[in-house]
Amino acid sequence: MAADGNTKPPKKLSLKENYAMLTRGLDWEPTYEKKEDIFQKIDFEGIKIHDWDKWEDPFRLTMDAYWKYQGEKERKLYAIIDAFQQGNGQFNVTDARYVQALKVFLNGIVELEYASHRGFCMLGREFPGAGPRIAAQMQSIDELRHATTQIHAISQYNKYFEGMENFPYQFDRVWYLSIPKSFFEDACTSGPFEFIVAISFAFEYVLTNLAFMPWMSGAAFNGDMSTVSFGFSAQSDEARHMTLGIEVIKFLLEQDPANVALVQKWIDKWFWRGYRLLALLATMMDYILPKRVMSWGEAWTIYYEENGGALFADLARYGIKPPKYADVTIKEKGRVSHEMWSVFYANRNALGFGIWLPSEEEMDWFSEKYPDTFDKYYRPRYEYWRQLEAEGKPFTCKVLPQLCQTCQWPCLYTEADDATEFVHRESDYKGEIFHFCSDGCKDIFDDEPEKFVHAWMPVNQIYQGNCFLPGVDPTAPDFNPMAEALKFMGLKPGVDGGLFKEHLDAKRWEQWTSRPANIHEGAYTDSVRSTETPTPRAKP
Repeated sequence: MAADGNTKPPKKLSLKENYAMLTRGLDWEPTYEKKEDIFQKIDFEGIKIHDWDKWEDPFRLTMDAYWKYQGEKERKLYAIIDAFQQGNGQFNVTDARYVQALKVFLNGIVELEYASHRGFCMLGREFPGAGPRIAAQMQSIDELRHATTQIHAISQYNKYFEGMENFPYQFDRVWYLSIPKSFFEDACTSGPFEFIVAISFAFEYVLTNLAFMPWMSGAAFNGDMSTVSFGFSAQSDEARHMTLGIEVIKFLLEQDPANVALVQKWIDKWFWRGYRLLALLATMMDYILPKRVMSWGEAWTIYYEENGGALFADLARYGIKPPKYADVTIKEKGRVSHEMWSVFYANRNALGFGIWLPSEEEMDWFSEKYPDTFDKYYRPRYEYWRQLEAEGKPFTCKVLPQLCQTCQWPCLYTEADDATEFVHRESDYKGEIFHFCSDGCKDIFDDEPEKFVHAWMPVNQIYQGNCFLPGVDPTAPDFNPMAEALKFMGLKPGVDGGLFKEHLDAKRWEQWTSRPANIHEGAYTDSVRSTETPTPRAKP
C-alpha cells in the first residue's frame, strides 16, 4: 500500500518472465503417481536427459500470443482464397497440367500434415519437460491448420477437375502414396526422441525448404495465387518448426555425450528416408509444373548442398557428421526426377493424375539444366516412346514393379556411379529375401528388420489378392485383377490416370477456356476463354 493509501500497480512482467509463467509455471511434480509411470516411453531409446529446464524455445511464444498471431494470418489467407474462388481463379493458371500437380500435392502432402499433427500430439503427452510439451502442442496445432488450409485452398479446383474428392481414401490404398504414408507411420511408431529428430530436424530443418520454397514459387509462376497464399501463410510456422528442429538437436547433444551416437544414427536414417520421399516433389518441380522456376538439381544444390553444408559444419563441434550417403544424393540429383517420371509414365493407368511425355521445348530445358545426363540417358527414351505413341501403341508396363521394403518406391533407381545399371540390394532375414532400392534403405532395414518386415507393400498385396473390394469374386470367368485393384484404390480407369491428352481435365479445359490443355501443344491466343460459363462437374 502506498503512503497516500493507493494500491501500487502490479509490476509488468518482462517477455521472458511472462513466457516462464505461461510455460514452466504450468508444470507440476506428481504426488500420487510415479513420474516413470506417467512418462513410460522416455527411457527406452537410450537418450539421457539431465535437466529439462535447459530446453529453450527461441521464439518464447505463449498461447495467447499464438492465437492472436495465427488469427491475423487466417483472416488474410481466407480473404485471398475467397477472392480467388469468386474470380474463378482456377481458369487463370498456366494450363490443365498444373492441376495434375495439385492432385499430387493434395494426395501426397496434405495427409502428411495431419500425420504430423497426430505425432506432435503424442509428443505433448510423452515429454516430461513443460517447455517441449508447449512447443509440441503449438506445432501440433500448426500442422492441423496447414492440413485444413491446404484442403480449403485446393477445394475450388475440386469443383471442376477430376481426382481430388477422394484423397483420404486413396492415401490409404494407392500404391505410390504408400511412400509418404510409410514415412510418417515409421516416424509415429518410433520413440518420442527419434520422432522429433525425424520430423523437427531431418524433415523440417534439413528438407522442408525444398517443399515450400521452390514449390510455392512455382505455384505463383503458374498463376495459382490460392496455393501461394497457404504456402506463405505456413512459411512463418515452418520457420518456427525449423528453429525448433535445430534447438532439439543441440539440446540432446548438450545433455549427455552418450546421445551423440544415437542422434547421428537417426540423422542418417531420416535424412535418407526424407530424401527418398522428396522424389515425389522432384517430379512435380521438373515435369508437372508447366512453367518452372528452377530444376530439382538446382534446388538440391541450394537447399541441401549449400544450406545443409553450413548446418553440418556448425554441428561438427558436437561430433555430428553430414548424413551417410549424402554424396549419393548429389550424384543422383541429375537423374532422380527423370527416373521417377519414367516410372509414372510406364504405370500411368494406375495413377490418380494424367501423364505425358515432355515436348521438344521442355526437353531442351532439361538438356540445359541437366547437361551431363538428360541427352545421354533420357531424351532417346522419350523420343522412342513418342514414336510408339504416334504409331498408336504407347509403351506401358504389363506388370507392377518390385518395391523397396523400406521406402516403398519401385526398385528402379540407378547406381550412383552408373546410370545404366539398376540399383538392387537384398537382405536375408529369417530365411526370407527382402529387396531394396539403395544402400541407404538396406541399412535402415538391417538396423531394425522387425519393424520393416511388417510393412504393407501395395504391389505385394495386389498380387496376393488382398486389394479387392468386398463381394468381388476372383473365380468369375471375366475377372480382371488389375481393374478390381484400381477400384479398391479408388482410381477410375480412363478418368484418373492415363495419357493426359485423353484425360477429362484436358478436354474440359479446352472447352472452357479455348486454350490448349498443354501450352506446348499450341500457342496462346488473346481469346483466352469461351463465352460459355463453365459448369462444375457432377459429383460422384
